[in-house]
Amino acid sequence: MSLAFDEVAGTAPLPSTQAFLKVDNVTVEFPGVRALDGVSFEAHAGQVHALMGENGAGKSTLLKVLSGVNRVTSGAVWLDGERHLFANAREALAQGVAIIYQELTLSPNLSVAENLLLGQLPENRGLLDRKRLYARAREVLDDLGETEVHPATKVRDLSIGQQQMIEIGRALLRDARVIAFDEPTSSLSVHETRQLKRIVKRLRDEGRVVLYVTHRMEEVFEMCDAVTVFRDGCHIRTHDTMQGLDHDTLVSEMVGRDIEDVYGYRPRTRGEVLLSIAGVAGHGVTSPVSFDVHRGEVFGLFGLVGAGRSELMRLVCGVEAPSAGEVRFQGQVRRFSTPGDAIRAGLAMCPEDRKSQGIFPIASVSDNLNISCRRFFKRLGWMRHARRELDNTEDYIRRLSIKTPGPRTPIASLSGGNQQKVILARWLSEQIELFVMDEPTRGIDVGARRDIYNLLYDLADEGKSVVVISSDLAEITAICDRVGVMRDGELVDIVPRDQVTPERLLSLALPS
Repeated sequence: MSLAFDEVAGTAPLPSTQAFLKVDNVTVEFPGVRALDGVSFEAHAGQVHALMGENGAGKSTLLKVLSGVNRVTSGAVWLDGERHLFANAREALAQGVAIIYQELTLSPNLSVAENLLLGQLPENRGLLDRKRLYARAREVLDDLGETEVHPATKVRDLSIGQQQMIEIGRALLRDARVIAFDEPTSSLSVHETRQLKRIVKRLRDEGRVVLYVTHRMEEVFEMCDAVTVFRDGCHIRTHDTMQGLDHDTLVSEMVGRDIEDVYGYRPRTRGEVLLSIAGVAGHGVTSPVSFDVHRGEVFGLFGLVGAGRSELMRLVCGVEAPSAGEVRFQGQVRRFSTPGDAIRAGLAMCPEDRKSQGIFPIASVSDNLNISCRRFFKRLGWMRHARRELDNTEDYIRRLSIKTPGPRTPIASLSGGNQQKVILARWLSEQIELFVMDEPTRGIDVGARRDIYNLLYDLADEGKSVVVISSDLAEITAICDRVGVMRDGELVDIVPRDQVTPERLLSLALPS
């Protein structure tokens, strides 16, 4: 249903013979961990170069080296034949290096226009020239395909996908020569993904270096001209062409072993109804929604960005109050006033935006994992039992293969995928019967995905229920027992597993 990259981009120009970007024997060490170990590779102008690897492989660390956030222990970066060691992001940007991170860096209380032109705000006699500001922002928004977004809108009022496009627009305005995209399509709608492909094509045709970090294999083979594979902080291999490279070879280089089926679906018998939603409506859900979720079931919710999937479950889980309808959980009518009420009743939601809604960035892995279940680890009924909390953390670090130097490491220093595992461990430590997973594998590598899918199946095997909200067609098709499809705030159909196909789900999700 979506345009192939070649249909958007046409034929790729030949990259220059001399590398524009050269990473030369770069090592980055932090206390207790070597994040990059003598990494060297080259990328050419006029080339889309993929960076692949599991979470914790070193991709994000490398991007932070290129942007001046991380200082190298040894080695250097060369741009167009000149050696650089950037001290900060300003220096990197001045040399034409822009990074568009998966975890957004926008200022939510500023307008779209102010975020786009931050540091380049037009002035008239020393005052902000809002007419020129909005006019320039309007040009950028139209170029991004975000024609319905007004330049004066506060960024906090945009969807995650729209915010991602604003982040992209800000980098384009800097006229960077090296632009890196970190999981750019993880929150984008079908329309926005098509527009991103056009942007990447234009940057490639203009002779820039495009670094593209993604865990979506189809994007690598569709959009990229070369790929470099990382594993455990080391450079494994660079493929200068995609010709002759296949999916299995790339996966095995990333994880160091063969993975036959990343999804590994396990059939099971459904039990009694655990959650019953009857006529629920509210913010983002314009038409009353009704369906049941059974014990032992993985129930999927699919739809385009803004379809109302997350909004529906936020109404159910006490994040927002529904305007109509009834929620029956474990046989009782419930109206949760807060997420805490839902958690104590046995229902928890892992949010899509883990940075602002899921983690406490300055706290440790252990504190983030135990923050909700701390009441189970008390001494004398009121004293905090630090040793039991630490034991619980170490147990889940082993069980979920969380890559961290230790339980007391600040969670903000972990990769996005490992942060997601900590959030999952938090709810596994609780007495939860129904888990709502909003984009549970967003930004997570192929090896960790299989671990998480097996975890969801284990929960279902234990008689618990899992609701998976996902915009990943391959994922939602492969792991769910039934899939509800939402469109424009309405549940349009519930499709049983034996009738689920990507084509059917997308045709239901797209506006008629």
